[in-house]
Amino acid sequence: MASSIATDTPPPPAPASAQRRKQSTGRAGDKIFLGLSRGSGIFLLVVMAAIAIFLSVRAGIAISKDQGNFLTTFDWDPAGSPPMFGIAVLLFGTVVSSIIAMVIAVPIAVGIALFISHYAPRKLAAPLAYVVDLLAAVPSIVYGVWGALFLVPYLGGLNDWLDQYMGWTYVFEKTEVGVARSMFTVGILLAIMILPIVTSVSREVFLQVPRMNEEAALALGATRWEVIRLSVLPFGRSGVISASMLGLGRALGETMAVATVLSPSYVLSLHVLDPGGGTFAQNIAAKFDESNQLGRDALIASGLVLFVLTLLVNGAARMIIARRKEYSGANA
Repeated sequence: MASSIATDTPPPPAPASAQRRKQSTGRAGDKIFLGLSRGSGIFLLVVMAAIAIFLSVRAGIAISKDQGNFLTTFDWDPAGSPPMFGIAVLLFGTVVSSIIAMVIAVPIAVGIALFISHYAPRKLAAPLAYVVDLLAAVPSIVYGVWGALFLVPYLGGLNDWLDQYMGWTYVFEKTEVGVARSMFTVGILLAIMILPIVTSVSREVFLQVPRMNEEAALALGATRWEVIRLSVLPFGRSGVISASMLGLGRALGETMAVATVLSPSYVLSLHVLDPGGGTFAQNIAAKFDESNQLGRDALIASGLVLFVLTLLVNGAARMIIARRKEYSGANA
């Protein structure tokens, strides 16, 4: 009896001085962590502001010496007399190639994400998800070399088929004979490059669907596709949109892969199968070494437009994520 009583006796409380030291240590750790996290956020904002200021100053110098309209001029000749350059062709090529990439990549990425999260057995889903994530780590130049050596030679047949059966749309009408170094080829290559990003984010969103919703739909007699259509896709719509816009952000700024595949020209054409065109990143990579001071400032001015465009895309994706507390971490 005595031993059981001694066992049930609670330990004596810690001294008040020890409790105060523990609380003060915890408060000091919280203050340090708060200061570090706040300082990191401020440092990031300072870096972004410094980049924006640098691009704006150099862009202002270039635009002030431009004898053409920076937004509508097709030519790019900063070294000419007088210097004339504009971003019309570059902006058009960047947007068109990114749209082609999104149209191709997003449906395939959503299908792969649904297969991994709701159809594939666990033994197959884990390796497949690992392979998809691994594709995001492949360097851009590797994609570019593969596109130049494999994709370009084998797209000729597809281009001819599109010209034959879809040429009436004007967009897929092929008016020039040549290899497939066109905006359509660039769009396909960009689609392959952004596929891992869209797939990974969409997969994680689909895995967060409340299990009770799916089980309730199954209990009512819904098929697996009906469960996905009624429970999974409505829940993950915002996540898929944000994943798509994150992929779009990469497509807008891709450099080496585009420079390796595309035959650049400053002719604005709606025929996406014709060789030629250009993008912001490809033009900067191709022209920077051979440009004079004004030419580099002009390239920086085009980089400022790309910088703003990418910020808008990523900001829109963040706003969409913030609309759903499940993705934004508001409940953490």
